[in-house]
Amino acid sequence: MCGIVGYVGGQEAWPIIYEGLRRLEYRGYDSAGIAVVDPYGDIQLRKTVGKVSGLESTGEHPDGSVGLGHTRWATHGRPSHENAHPHTDCEQRIAVVHNGIVENYLELKRRLIDAGHEFGSETDTEVLTHLVEEGIDRGLSFQEAFRRMGRMVKGSQAISAIMQGDAAEICALRLGHAGGIVVAQSEGQAIIGSDLPALLPLLQTDSNIGQVAFLETGEMVVVTRDKVEYQDLEGNHIDKQPRMVSQEEILVDKAGYQHFMLKEIMEQPQAVASAMRERVNFETRRVDLLDFPLSPQEIAGLDRVMLIGCGTSLNAAQVGRHLVERYSGLPAEAESASEFRYRDPYIGPGTLVVSIGQSGETADTVAGMQMVKDKGGKLITICNSEGSQASRIADGTLYMRAGIEIGVASTKTFVASLTILNLLAIFLGQSRGVLDTAKRQELVDGLAQAPRLLGDLVANDGVYQYLAQEYAQFDNFLFLGRGMNAPIATEGALKLKEISYIHAEGYPAGEMKHGPIALIDNAMATVALAPKDFLYDKVVNNVKEVKARDGRVLAVLTEGDSQLSADVDHALYIPEAPEHLIPLLITVPLQMLAYHIALLRDRDVDQPRNLAKSVTVE
Repeated sequence: MCGIVGYVGGQEAWPIIYEGLRRLEYRGYDSAGIAVVDPYGDIQLRKTVGKVSGLESTGEHPDGSVGLGHTRWATHGRPSHENAHPHTDCEQRIAVVHNGIVENYLELKRRLIDAGHEFGSETDTEVLTHLVEEGIDRGLSFQEAFRRMGRMVKGSQAISAIMQGDAAEICALRLGHAGGIVVAQSEGQAIIGSDLPALLPLLQTDSNIGQVAFLETGEMVVVTRDKVEYQDLEGNHIDKQPRMVSQEEILVDKAGYQHFMLKEIMEQPQAVASAMRERVNFETRRVDLLDFPLSPQEIAGLDRVMLIGCGTSLNAAQVGRHLVERYSGLPAEAESASEFRYRDPYIGPGTLVVSIGQSGETADTVAGMQMVKDKGGKLITICNSEGSQASRIADGTLYMRAGIEIGVASTKTFVASLTILNLLAIFLGQSRGVLDTAKRQELVDGLAQAPRLLGDLVANDGVYQYLAQEYAQFDNFLFLGRGMNAPIATEGALKLKEISYIHAEGYPAGEMKHGPIALIDNAMATVALAPKDFLYDKVVNNVKEVKARDGRVLAVLTEGDSQLSADVDHALYIPEAPEHLIPLLITVPLQMLAYHIALLRDRDVDQPRNLAKSVTVE
């Protein structure tokens, strides 16, 4: 995933594009660049390796009111000045930025080289520049050459380009399921971006810029100072209705916290409350998913549920499988979307597929969803981004409503996902008549406690800092959990490895004796999830097995547990809570532990190496 910003208007382009890139840096930060058409009609190019801030030291900022910028997460070619976007043709007449993978770039590159084109980078993106150049050399207009390029490339991508001269226009298109393009235009100026935060620099000075439109796959836009024209790749006009977005949707701010990740951990009580808003009637103690796309008859006819996701969303899906089976009476499966899409799963008339994803743009998840649609399956999505590809494919969307999440390691969107999965499981059981009234009321009453209980946990920062100092020197961690907490163990390991670069594995505790126990010694830290639930005694036995082999154990326990706390090296505590809330509550100590260990190891918490917020390519 990469960040794209383009501006055309009456203001200087550089500061607007630079600020837009800074707000999109969570999408990629191994290199950045800006191209501006100067007052003489020439393209002036500045690039840097590393973060967007490096552009400030690339020399005098070029003047001009048309420009294009990019912040990169590398797929083809290492981070370098040559591989940074924008890419230009040899004569620097055209500048192109790109998010995605050109699947047939080798074939195109060989043909272009045979035709005399010279390449200066290792990227697939440079092919796009030369294809546009080729079209112009054949007498096509800039728009025509750009459209022609779009018809020639294969794969999922978002592409934008500018050309030298005084035309003052930006062309952009979207193919497949790559990161999108959002467009906003007001009198005398316009801006495009790969995500809403790119629009903020203009929104702050022009309230009319709040009208935005999103490109669908196979669509192209031509943006000038005074108009926006949407086309298909054959040049046919498309009518597109913009929608209003608020500054709140776009605004990203650390709110005084050291990192976005910490801010977003602290926002989790509100995220859970927002996920429940208008979906839970705490007076009648019922769950009402008013926009659920299945009729009561279709819900009654369901015979199984499949949940798919990648990374943190896959861990949420694994928890969701337990919740759905426990409360809806339906068999459930959870699977990595990246595997699901490459087999031929049986999707029957009674199958409900639930996709989970923060951005709604993850390539594997979106492709898996499209396969479900092609098979005629019933499909809903849980995501955080309105207007995303996932929300447009699905029959219905359960939005997380967690607000923009900037930290690459997902936190508040994970607990929002778990909250919605609770609601979905209860709703299905309630609708199917398999969840009795007393149990339903008990579950809803439990959900009502969640924001408060999470608030108490995130406020307990001192103990997390202390334990991070005790465990930051370990280079290997084993996270163990049972039942619904086994996926939370996997999530805890994922958070630690993502932001601290420590090797960590998450395992179902019952599997420890089937291999991982061989790793246990005094150099291995074990994090045991042992809340007071029906599997507590089983986890106690696993902890004793670790201690018998000189392992170091940090346990997450229920408050008041004096039995196991005496047998472990250190303990973190969660409040006593109903079992369906325990995965949400245990998540917080694991997030905070990973965060503080990463700080002690001097890691870039918000932008860990090699990772991007949303994986829009394979």
